[in-house]
Amino acid sequence: MLHRLKQLAPLLVITIFVGAIWLLVRELKHYNIHDIRSAVEQIPAWRLWAAGGLTVLNYVLLIGYDYLAVRAIQHPLSLGKISLASFTGFVTSYNFGALLGGTSVRYRLYSAWGLTAMEILQLMLMLGTTYWVGVFALAGVVFLSHPFPIPASLHLPFSSVQPLGGLLLAVAVVYASLTLIRKSPIRVKGIELRLPSTRMTLLQLAVSAGDLLLVAAIVYTLLAHNLTIGYGEFLGIFLMATVTVVLSHVPGGVGVFELVILTLVASPSSAKILAGLLVFRVIYYLIPLFFAVILMGLHELSLNRGLAQRTLQQANRWSATIAPLILSWCTLLAGAVLLFSGATPIVTARLGHLQQTLPLPLVEISHFLGSLIGAALLVLARGLQRRLDSAWWLITGLLSLGILVSLLKGFDYEEAILLGVILLALLLSRQQYYRKGTLIHDRFSLPWAATILSIVLCSLWLGLFAYRNIEYSHELWWAFTIKGDASRFMRGSIGAISVVLLFSIARLTSAQRPQAHPPTTDELALVRQLVTASPVTSTRLALLGDKSLLFNPQQTAFIMYGIQKRSWISLGDPVGPEADRAELVWQFRELVDLYDGWPVFYQIRPENLSIYLDQGLTILKLGEEARVPLTEFELSGGKRRKLRQAINHCEQAECGFTIIPREQVPAILPELKRISDDWLQSKSTKEKGFSLGYFDETYLSQFPIAVVKQRGTIIAFTNILEGADKEELSADLMRYDQTAPPGVMEYLFVKLMLWGQTAGYAWFNFGMAPLSGIESRPLSPVWNRTANLIFRYGDHFYRFEGLRSYKEKFDPVWTPKYLAAPGGLALPQILRDLVALIGKPHTDSIRRSHDGPLG
Repeated sequence: MLHRLKQLAPLLVITIFVGAIWLLVRELKHYNIHDIRSAVEQIPAWRLWAAGGLTVLNYVLLIGYDYLAVRAIQHPLSLGKISLASFTGFVTSYNFGALLGGTSVRYRLYSAWGLTAMEILQLMLMLGTTYWVGVFALAGVVFLSHPFPIPASLHLPFSSVQPLGGLLLAVAVVYASLTLIRKSPIRVKGIELRLPSTRMTLLQLAVSAGDLLLVAAIVYTLLAHNLTIGYGEFLGIFLMATVTVVLSHVPGGVGVFELVILTLVASPSSAKILAGLLVFRVIYYLIPLFFAVILMGLHELSLNRGLAQRTLQQANRWSATIAPLILSWCTLLAGAVLLFSGATPIVTARLGHLQQTLPLPLVEISHFLGSLIGAALLVLARGLQRRLDSAWWLITGLLSLGILVSLLKGFDYEEAILLGVILLALLLSRQQYYRKGTLIHDRFSLPWAATILSIVLCSLWLGLFAYRNIEYSHELWWAFTIKGDASRFMRGSIGAISVVLLFSIARLTSAQRPQAHPPTTDELALVRQLVTASPVTSTRLALLGDKSLLFNPQQTAFIMYGIQKRSWISLGDPVGPEADRAELVWQFRELVDLYDGWPVFYQIRPENLSIYLDQGLTILKLGEEARVPLTEFELSGGKRRKLRQAINHCEQAECGFTIIPREQVPAILPELKRISDDWLQSKSTKEKGFSLGYFDETYLSQFPIAVVKQRGTIIAFTNILEGADKEELSADLMRYDQTAPPGVMEYLFVKLMLWGQTAGYAWFNFGMAPLSGIESRPLSPVWNRTANLIFRYGDHFYRFEGLRSYKEKFDPVWTPKYLAAPGGLALPQILRDLVALIGKPHTDSIRRSHDGPLG
């Protein structure tokens, strides 16, 4: 239920946004865009400078949010770094929303400076809580002390802000009281969240209150010459607008903020109020965004001073991490500019010159193409964030064409310059867009969809507002004149909407979904040579043919892997000489990155952990592998009493053990197939693959088979995996007939181990016991505590403890096995993909439907 609500949240934001735009249109129905332009020009210059000065002061004060949060988690980060993270984080959050902007920028900066994911999570929660509680506290006090009526047009359940003030103040008081009363951390799903001290809480509230007072002063400075109320009364209106924006979650409060201000302010000229609010957005949002981008670039360049080569290397490093994200925002901005330009009239001063120099058909076509390009850029912007090669080519082409049509449709040189700057930045960062891409995008997130839809709706509203005094008629669609701005807007809007719909249906700019192609006959022949030289028996699972293979250039080592959604899962460590493993892991990592996937290494051994740590991957303990030293194995003693009983019981039932050589296996396959089918039916299950063997005649024919016969009839069997240099011995596919006597598998294992002991093998490998041997202590990571809990209480779903107890009968040596994968928010999905891949039923058609080299 909670997951569905999270999915519907962006749709609710869009609904609120659309409602606000509709109400705003009603509020401004008596004004046109020329009135607003005139009102902007009438704002005194000193007010613009005063608003700019207050904006600088406000962003300095905003550093207090991050400073207090960093000190609350007790991290010794310098004030300079905190200031950079605060300024860039707030600016991007105000312009693109917390999810697409502020959170990602802060995470990149703070993680680079040594903060853990948990510390960053606590910091983000504290920032959000400080702002929310500050808004509620100040608004509560102002609404109670200076209440004002709420217009009926807002359709709220109360006529005055006084009840709302009481509610908001109560929330703030409860939070402050909670920090005073509760000293122990709050635990949510294994995550500890520490509340700040009472002193820290009061400081946070002071910063939040100062922030709100300053922003209100900036807006009031720009509007005061058109208002009949003082700052104190305006503060209440501003706080009402702020509370509405906070509750609506619309990025930047676009539409919502303006609507509330216009509705509550008693002014004879709504157009002048809207003009002041637009100027406020430019001063407080857009100009700081320009400086934030520059600061982020300078910060990255300053990390390495000195030689020009080192500076260039650092610039490349910066562009590899920050540039794709910023350029995707800039592309989104370019698309919005083109759409807004198409929705507004051509500048009057340029009409005469335009009429004299350019033919009308060229103007009409350029205007229509500009709207199409703007819509396409909105959708393709996501592809830049994913570093898709196809998105880069399309966007650079569209920007080049956009520069041309901007000049041809109305000499919009300002627009052309903006597009040119973005195009230049894309050309300089070409090497960052290397991932293979198609025009089908299967992960177009709801926040991105909400942002695109919001921009399209804004352009439609802007056009409807600009031409509201023009009476609609069907003839407008086919009116072609130099002054036919309304007609061009209507045609361009239909074209833009059509582009967005087509892109939405096709889901453009997706990272290409790769297909896992099983190996060819030649590749399997090479694999057979390599696994024969490997002492690890699990490498023989590559001969199943159900996994894709990646060889190093010398073809002396390989990785076997499967693909589940974004997770590329390698079974075990690279197979081959130790000297080739690290480079092959990097080769696999680069292949996965081409498709924007997650590299995952399943059941890796402890001696190879340093390879994956060098990759920056997170290491999780999966369980422990049971290996019995055959040189010490014997049946005498009290511990072996149950094993001796199982052997005696089977021998009394006239059972015997034998090894079928590999060349004789084809003759007994029909009998083994009957036993396997009977076993699957009795267990009500299907064949699995990937990390364990399944019944496949081609696969089983490559190994000797250990069988148990009763009165000459085979009743149990397993294929034998033999490691190179007789390092270890293992059993893979184990099946038995339902008529077999109890203890037949213990009998099979013991006899096989004794045979291996006689043949000179060092170890018998029983495989891994999942989640076993993972300790749970108060300071253990969340994964350890969760895994230990599942191991102890999860036998209802899987015999975790039972499997370990069964293997304990043979007194094995337990060796840890690990998972290496990207951490953070990707980890839960990776674990789901891993479970899905291992539990996926095997069908022969999958393996035999592909024949060819790896894609």
